[in-house]
Amino acid sequence: MATLKEPKTLIETAYLAKGTIGNVGMPGAPIVHFSLVVSPEQHTVSGIVEITQAIDKPSIKLNVAGNIRYTGYGDVTKIVNLSGEYVVSVQPPSIGSYLEKFTAYLDINNEWNGTGGFTYGNQKINDVPVTSAN
Repeated sequence: MATLKEPKTLIETAYLAKGTIGNVGMPGAPIVHFSLVVSPEQHTVSGIVEITQAIDKPSIKLNVAGNIRYTGYGDVTKIVNLSGEYVVSVQPPSIGSYLEKFTAYLDINNEWNGTGGFTYGNQKINDVPVTSAN
């Protein structure tokens, strides 16, 4: 008969990672704010991202999930991939909405700092800073 692990063991192995992807401080640049639960043993990440931009658009909030891989050497010790979808409402006089995809990658060190990029809608942002807020 298999025995189950105590719930506190699972909680002890997971951790929270918060930060940003993008050129923070550059006027008009889109910025992704992430808050992720990382499960190193399962090589998974999941959480919430918010895309903000200093123009007349509301922010976009969505759930994401992905994986984390460990390189074991160099300045890039972790590679994280995220994906999710969010609802976009069409502008009047049209009626309706559709799902748009979001993807992101992070090439980071053990402190969750490094470089990355993301795509959403027709926007593709590459080679921008990833900065930890932990």
